[in-house]
Amino acid sequence: MNEICRGASRRQSKPRLNGRGYERLVAAPIKARFVARLSVGLACACSAFAVTWAAERPEIPTVRHPVAGLTRNAEILVDRWGVPHIYATNTPDVYCAQGFNAARDRLWQIDLWRKRGRGELARDFGPAYAEQDRAARLFLFRGDMHAEWIAYASDAKRIVESFVAGVNAYVRLTRERPELLPPEFKLLGYAPELWEPADIVRIRSHGLASNLASEVARARTVTLAGLPADAFRRALEPAWQARVPEGLDAAVVPDQVLRLYNLARDPVEFTAAKLKGEAPPVRTGAAELQAAIDRPAYASNNFAVMARRSTTGHALLANDPHRAHGVPSLRYFAHLSAPGIDAIGAGEPFLPGVSLGHNRTIAFGLTIFAIDQEDLYVYETNPAAPDEYRYAGRWEPMRLRSETIEVRGESLRRVTLKFTRHGPVLFEDPAQHRAFAARLAWLEPGAVPYLSSLEYLRAGNWDEFLAALNRHGTPPLNYLYADTAGNIGWAPSGLAPIRPNWDGLMPVPGDGRYEWAGFRSMDELPRTFNPPAGWFGTANAMNLPPDPRFSALKLSFEWADPARALRLQQIFGGDRSFSVQDLIAAQTDVTNTTAQRATQLLQPLATPPDAAVAAVLNTLRTWDHRSVRESVGATVFNVWFHAHLRAAVVARVLPPAAAALVKNGSTANILGLLEHPDARLGPNPPQARDELLLVALRQTVADLTARLGPDQATWTWGRVHHARFEHPLARVAADAPAWNVGPLSKAGDDDTVGRSTWRPGDFRLVGGASARFVTDVGDWGNTWANNTPGQSGDPGSPHYRDLFADWAGDKYFPLLFERTAIEQAAEQRIILEAPR
Repeated sequence: MNEICRGASRRQSKPRLNGRGYERLVAAPIKARFVARLSVGLACACSAFAVTWAAERPEIPTVRHPVAGLTRNAEILVDRWGVPHIYATNTPDVYCAQGFNAARDRLWQIDLWRKRGRGELARDFGPAYAEQDRAARLFLFRGDMHAEWIAYASDAKRIVESFVAGVNAYVRLTRERPELLPPEFKLLGYAPELWEPADIVRIRSHGLASNLASEVARARTVTLAGLPADAFRRALEPAWQARVPEGLDAAVVPDQVLRLYNLARDPVEFTAAKLKGEAPPVRTGAAELQAAIDRPAYASNNFAVMARRSTTGHALLANDPHRAHGVPSLRYFAHLSAPGIDAIGAGEPFLPGVSLGHNRTIAFGLTIFAIDQEDLYVYETNPAAPDEYRYAGRWEPMRLRSETIEVRGESLRRVTLKFTRHGPVLFEDPAQHRAFAARLAWLEPGAVPYLSSLEYLRAGNWDEFLAALNRHGTPPLNYLYADTAGNIGWAPSGLAPIRPNWDGLMPVPGDGRYEWAGFRSMDELPRTFNPPAGWFGTANAMNLPPDPRFSALKLSFEWADPARALRLQQIFGGDRSFSVQDLIAAQTDVTNTTAQRATQLLQPLATPPDAAVAAVLNTLRTWDHRSVRESVGATVFNVWFHAHLRAAVVARVLPPAAAALVKNGSTANILGLLEHPDARLGPNPPQARDELLLVALRQTVADLTARLGPDQATWTWGRVHHARFEHPLARVAADAPAWNVGPLSKAGDDDTVGRSTWRPGDFRLVGGASARFVTDVGDWGNTWANNTPGQSGDPGSPHYRDLFADWAGDKYFPLLFERTAIEQAAEQRIILEAPR
């Protein structure tokens, strides 16, 4: 790692800067072909943009493909960053072309998404995947399809049909021309299937949701150590006292209750043993619960400033959704242009449309808004008929559904799926006559993640945007808006269950006492238009206004840690004006507000006698709290606070069994106790607090010395903190490791706005912003983005990993919107020919 994580080296010559710090991307004469590259250097206080000009080149290489499903010819221009600009003469055709292009660039990824979501892995991969298939089928949408289609845009069904027709056109093309298949199909020995429009709306398990795992963890923590101990696991906001629902015995909730839930939502794992048919080891109950708790809670940022606080005279908007890093990227940038629609941005490649980006008059971005959309129900089952459960004083039968799973190399397997009136049955305990099922808002009509974008990406003003959000179901989102008139707005949206007599924080009896009473109207949720401060931003933290009307809604009590939101307040507070470069600097900011608070605790400590411990204490005292690659303080802090101190505080306060479950606990509550020590730490709380701080420092020295050697000057963050994306097949074939991407070092950490979530064992990134987007609203030529590792999912494509080094170095590319600029930067023209 020491040799290969030196930073994102450039293969090109150093970009040329002009006197203004950046050079606007403008339409040049046709004979002056150019290639634009944005370089954002954030090692200093300012950003630097540059445009590099290339010599005139020949006409754009062109290919043609017949596409069944088109009514007229369509065109795709692929620019040098791999972004497709799709042109058609009507709305259905532009989505048909989008589907064709998604398959062209991401066929194996989207085929695996479909196969996993439908529960059809075992057919091609063998018996070790049959149980995951059974789990996935529990969570397919099985409601009324008419109600489902009309829940979205009025033309959603036709759009989805067109998108699927485009995907299928490319799948058929690969049957005629097998050389077009990505290599993963050949390696695994199977071919992609044709899609059905219903696949898009029936598959739901890929979305973000909460809080089922937290309910189970709270039940287990309460059983082990009582409700007060649970505060160390998860902070509750707004201030709230959780309580055990009447009729619930928390001790009956088993650790393994979420096994099927986890399995349905887990990524597909490929190992040589599994592909040979060897079933993976079954996780113990404790491991299953820990897997649910440890499921990464990836976060996001968005922020906008009004025109009056912008140096350009326009509103500005930035968005960077955070998810698990991987190859290929979850996000995909695309441009859709046809009469009635002209929008560009990022979405998930297996869905039509884009969920964040801009059209001709508005820009839009999103982050998770933590509405609690899940509940676990506990049932008493009939000893004489285990498929019956007690409801409203009588025995009610479960709905049983028999399905067939095809398994490679075996005969068909028949499985039975069970459902209560609340939802899929996750676990049964026949010996104790109990069953457990989940009520999930994401299985309601109109709840396909992000499909509501089909309506709002065509909105032209705030009112139209809000009207479109009435169709949004899941995941719950902070939508941010800006328009060419200089306005900005915030509107959270999502299905919000009404729980009349409980708070949703723990499982509840399924006997009829705890029922959802519908969903909140969007008009009940908070919103703001042109806020007085002239800016608005979200970072998944609790952002309900102080008005008691909103806390009374009981939307959620579990939000992201406020560290990133606090940093946004530091950046945008006051009355200064902001440029596009400033928003990019904010988006990639690596100042750690958690460290600002935690290191203050070290200032009054006496200097330890151990020279090495004294040195790290001095490092933290003098550190500027920025997690840049060159920083020793960033390495010391992240190991001291996150790897040692948090767990030590939990171990001091909780009994061992509860501490093992809570692990590092809630950063907010641990910081609060350290800043205001009380009797939970012992008879002399300040002294006990200081001992914890020093013991963790000694552990940090021992830890880092073993990892990196005794020379503390070499303990830089970039030496350990790295991005390496492993292809899903890397462990099963000799050629596949070449499809891995990285490693490269990366700035940022889990507490910074420029978030880089890392795993403790090796500091490898597991989540963060794979896609970023910043726009000068109305001056669309001043829009910038990045994605990683590249736009394409095909390891043979030049766009498979071409954006990785720039992303690791926080550098952006221009997200072109005007046809002239697109033509100048185009690498390929694809003509899609309608049937004659």
